[in-house]
Amino acid sequence: MSHRLKRGRPRPRRVRAGLAAVAGLLLLSACTGPAAEEKAAPTGAPVESSGPLKVAVITHGTAGDAFWNVVKNGAEQAGKDLGVQVEYNSDGDPGAQAKLIDNAVAQQIGGLVVSMANPEALQPSIEAAVHAGIPVITINSGEDKSAAFGALTHVGQNESIAGQEAGKKFKDLGKKKLLCVIHEAGNVGQAQRCDGAKSGFGGAVQTLQVDITNPTDAESRIRGAVQTDPSIDAVLTLSSQVAARAVSAIKTVGSKAQVGTFDLNSDVVAAIKSGDVLFAVDQQQYEQGYLPVMFLKLYRDNANVVGGGKPVLTGPDLVDKSTVDKVGQYVQRGTR
Repeated sequence: MSHRLKRGRPRPRRVRAGLAAVAGLLLLSACTGPAAEEKAAPTGAPVESSGPLKVAVITHGTAGDAFWNVVKNGAEQAGKDLGVQVEYNSDGDPGAQAKLIDNAVAQQIGGLVVSMANPEALQPSIEAAVHAGIPVITINSGEDKSAAFGALTHVGQNESIAGQEAGKKFKDLGKKKLLCVIHEAGNVGQAQRCDGAKSGFGGAVQTLQVDITNPTDAESRIRGAVQTDPSIDAVLTLSSQVAARAVSAIKTVGSKAQVGTFDLNSDVVAAIKSGDVLFAVDQQQYEQGYLPVMFLKLYRDNANVVGGGKPVLTGPDLVDKSTVDKVGQYVQRGTR
C-alpha cells in the first residue's frame, strides 16, 4: 500500500489570515513578560542579515515517509507565507544527515532546522553551524540535547509525556499486557516513548525491535510476538506505517490484541474509523515544519526567541473515533 501523502492544497484566504494572526501573537508573547528574556546569540556573526532569508530543513526521515512529507509541507508553506527560501533534505543515516548539515553550513545558509534522532552523531555539525553564526532550531527528536548544542529552541512533542498518554489510554481501556514496537534502532525518542508508555500503563510491558525499511519482516516479527504470547492484548506502534503491519499481523493469527499508534496518515484514519486502530498519538508535525521557519524569520528580523528557553510543544493530541472525522480531512490535504 502507498503511504505517500499529496501535497497540501493552497491555503484559503481565511487560513492564511489565521496564520498571520498566530505569527502576531507569537511576536507579542516573545516581546513581553518573563518568557521574553533574550537568548545569547550564536557564537559567530550572523551569516545572513539582509535579503531573503534562506533556511535549510534537514531531517532524519526516509524518502516517501508520510510523516515527514507533512513536516516538509509545513516548512514549504511557511516559506511561501513568510517570503523565506526553504530547502528541505532528509536522510535516515546519521552520518549522511551530518554531511547535509555541513553542506548547508558551507553554503552559509541563513537558518537551520534539524531533527536529532541521533544527537551525538550530529553534535559536531550542529555546533559548527552555531559557531559559524547560523541560528539553529531543532525539531521532533533530541529535545534533551537541543540547548546544550546551542540551538535557539526545540519544536516538537515531549516523547515521554506522549508515551505516558498512550500507556494511560490503554490502561483506561482495560488492557493488561502491552507490546511496544520500536522501528528505528538508536532513535532516542522512540525509547522515550516506550519508557513513557510503561509509566502510563502501569502493567506488563515488553518491547520489540523491527526495521521500518523492511515492512514484511516487521509484520512477521509482530505476528510472532502476539502468537507466542496470547496474553498480549495491546500493541503500541510508533509509526503510522508500522501500525498497518501490526493490524495485519494480529488479524492473521486471530490475536485479541488491539492497536494504538503514534502519528497519522490516511490508512490510520481509515483504521480508526473501522475500529482496527483504537487511537493515534498525533504530534501535529505540520507545526514542526511551519513554526521553526516562522521563528527563524522572527529571530533574523526582530531578534525574537520564542519559548523562553523551553521547548515549544506540538503534541500530543490523541485522535480516536470521537475526533477522527474532523482531523481526517486535514490528513487528506497533507497538513495533519
